[in-house]
Amino acid sequence: MIDVIIVDDSAVVRQTLSEIINSQTDMRVSATAGDPYIAADKLRQGLPDVMILDVEMPRMDGLTFLRKLMSQHPMPVVVCSSLVGERSDTHLKALELGAVDIIQKPALGTRDFLREAKVMITDAVRAAASAKVAKILKPLEPTQKLTADAMLAKGSPTAMSETTDKIIVIGASTGGTEAIRQVLEAMPGNCPPIAVVQHMPEGFTHSFSQRLNNLCRINVKEAKDGDSLLRGHALIAPGNHHMLVKRSGARYYVEVKDGPLVSRHRPSVDVLFRSAAKYVGSNAVAAILTGMGDDGAAGMKELYDAGAWTCGQDEASCIVYGMPKEAFLAGGVGQQLPLVHIAANLLKASN
Repeated sequence: MIDVIIVDDSAVVRQTLSEIINSQTDMRVSATAGDPYIAADKLRQGLPDVMILDVEMPRMDGLTFLRKLMSQHPMPVVVCSSLVGERSDTHLKALELGAVDIIQKPALGTRDFLREAKVMITDAVRAAASAKVAKILKPLEPTQKLTADAMLAKGSPTAMSETTDKIIVIGASTGGTEAIRQVLEAMPGNCPPIAVVQHMPEGFTHSFSQRLNNLCRINVKEAKDGDSLLRGHALIAPGNHHMLVKRSGARYYVEVKDGPLVSRHRPSVDVLFRSAAKYVGSNAVAAILTGMGDDGAAGMKELYDAGAWTCGQDEASCIVYGMPKEAFLAGGVGQQLPLVHIAANLLKASN
């Protein structure tokens, strides 16, 4: 059982999260706290496996508490908040301080919304627990696990084999924000176009893209429907939307669209990878980075079968060796590489 402590000043949020977590057979809420001081007292009684932490709380803000926690009792923390837009840079700071993942607070809505929120929250807890204990916990299967068929039919590649233009596609989840930063920071200003799917809630990918744009030599932005894939540019899939690579003549662009959860996620790496296999084919260069679950495994095998060059982050450098492992076992990973060598090999394959 994964023991979870919930730290949030809202009693309604604590109750809702507790109901979601306690409904699972492999996790339970062992404690709740209305602020960091109460949480600190409960942590003295015993450390849980995962903490779910709000960032806006009375008496002490979540970031200050997280900084103290990581210096005294490092443990897996999932940041849970409703802050979006300009304030979402707070959550990126939380990731830098050691938080494992970001989730949005559950809210009242349609049955489908609550079902999807339940999937994302429980998967985030499992991923955090896996990162702490260094083992992969197999996620519970949802009632219906959709594949990339839900967004794009599988078919023969339509890529132009005669073109020399390469497109880099990257997928990541838990721990991926820093992994993607390392890869993109190593890219030269004239690198091939890059399309990235990072599992992240809606509203946070804009700040993530802006942060990367300030750090990297290349231009990085949150993708919009119809954006062209250009040299020296990277497009980040917006949270809660799928992103596909498409081609019109010699022009490559992205399609951003709504749709169901695919491989338990939206955006889904499988959707991006399948579209690249279909429309870019052997001119695609792909990497799958740290993350929980198997999103991207099927899509990477399709890329590999289409003649694309593929690689996966190795176990030693992963925060969670889940997605790269599943892609490797599926036969889609051509090489397993340490994170520090992935950018150079993507560029080498592109040339």
